[in-house]
Amino acid sequence: MSAPADFLDEKKSLACIHCGLCLGACPTYLQTGNENESPRGRIYIMRALQAGRLPVDHASVRHIDLCLGCRACEVACPSGVQYGGLLEQTRDFIERTYTRSPYQTFLRRFVIERLFPVPWRMKIALAPARFAKALHLDRVLPTALREPLRLIPENLNSTPLAEYSPTPHRPALGTVGFIRGCVMSVMFGDTNASSVRLLNEAGFDVVVPRDQECCGALFAHSGRLSMARDYARRNIAAFAKHKVDAIIINAAGCGSTLKEYGHLLDEEPAAQKFGAMVKDLTEFLVANDFASREFRVSTERVTYHDACHLAHPQRITKQPRELVKAVAGANYVELSEADVCCGSAGTYNLTEPQMAESLQQRKIQNILRTGAKIVVTTNPGCIMQIRAGLENRGVRVLHIADYLADSLTS
Repeated sequence: MSAPADFLDEKKSLACIHCGLCLGACPTYLQTGNENESPRGRIYIMRALQAGRLPVDHASVRHIDLCLGCRACEVACPSGVQYGGLLEQTRDFIERTYTRSPYQTFLRRFVIERLFPVPWRMKIALAPARFAKALHLDRVLPTALREPLRLIPENLNSTPLAEYSPTPHRPALGTVGFIRGCVMSVMFGDTNASSVRLLNEAGFDVVVPRDQECCGALFAHSGRLSMARDYARRNIAAFAKHKVDAIIINAAGCGSTLKEYGHLLDEEPAAQKFGAMVKDLTEFLVANDFASREFRVSTERVTYHDACHLAHPQRITKQPRELVKAVAGANYVELSEADVCCGSAGTYNLTEPQMAESLQQRKIQNILRTGAKIVVTTNPGCIMQIRAGLENRGVRVLHIADYLADSLTS
C-alpha cells in the first residue's frame, strides 16, 4: 500500500453519492461501458490514490488520462459534485509524481506547454507542417504524425487585431476588452476579426491589450496548476490597465478557465472580479439584443454543435442557438447528441488519439444524419476536429462569429 497523499479536497469528493446519473452524460463511458471510464468510477480512483490504496501507476493514471474533462457530468449530477476541480487536483498530483513515457513527456512538456501558449512559437512550428500538408506528404507519414496534420486549417490567418477598434455607432454603449487567444490568434485571425466586428456592430468599442497571454486553460486541464496560476495573474494585470465594462472571449475552452480565475487563485478579489467580467461572445451579444437585428436568412440547412466548455461549465446553450436561428430561420435543424464531446477537448486529440477518433466518428455520423450543409460551433478545437472528420463530405464547419458576420446586412 502506498503512503497517503494530500492533494484532493476530500469534502468535495465525498459529495458524490454514486447514483450513476452521470453515466449517460460521460462520453468515454458511452464509448466503452467501463465503470472506470465514468465520473463516479474516476472519483473512486481519485480517492483511492489520495488514501494510498492505489499506486500511481500506468493502470490508475490511464483512467484519469482518458477523461476528456468535458464536465458534462456536472450538469447531470444532482449533488453538485465539482468534478472539474477534483480532476484538476488529481492531474496536478499525477504530473508531480508520475513518470511518463518519453513520447508523452515530449508531447506534453514541449509541444503543448512550450509551443501552443506562445503564438510566435506556434507559427514557426506550423510552417513545416503546412509545407508537408501542401505537398501531400501526410499520405506517407505514420499515423501519429498524419492525424495531427489533418487538424490544421487550410487557410490560416494570423493577422493581429488592432489594439483599439472603435464602434462606428456613436455614442458607444461602452468599452469591452477582448481575449485574442493562442490558437485563435494564429489559426483563426479572421474569426477574431469577425468577433470584433460583431462587437462594434453591437455598439461597443473594443480594446485588445497587447500584453495579454495564454489564458492558462491548457495548463489547468493537464494538471499544471502552478503554471495556470502564473498565466492568470499576468492576464489580470494586463486587463487591469484598461477600463472596460466586460471581457469578451470567443473560445469556449478558454472561457471556462477565465471565468474560474477566482477558484484557480483561491478566491483572490482581483481574480474574482476578473472572472465576473468575462463573457462569452454569444452571451454578451444576446444580452445586448443582437439576435433581433436583421440578417440575411440562410438558404442552407444549418446545425449547431455545443462546445463542451460552453455548454457544461458555463451552462450556455440557449444563446448561441438563438443567434444561429436568427440567421438560419426554418433551415435550422437540431443535432442529436449535440452536447457530447467531439473528441477535441483541448489537446486530447493529440494525447489520446484513439478515443478522440472514436468520439469524432460518433459526432460526424450524427451531423450527417441532419442533412446540414453547415455546422456552427464556438471553439477552435471543435472546428478543427469536426472539419477533419467531415473532409470531402461537402459540409462546412464555421465559428459562430464568422457565421453571423457573413450574414450581416450592413
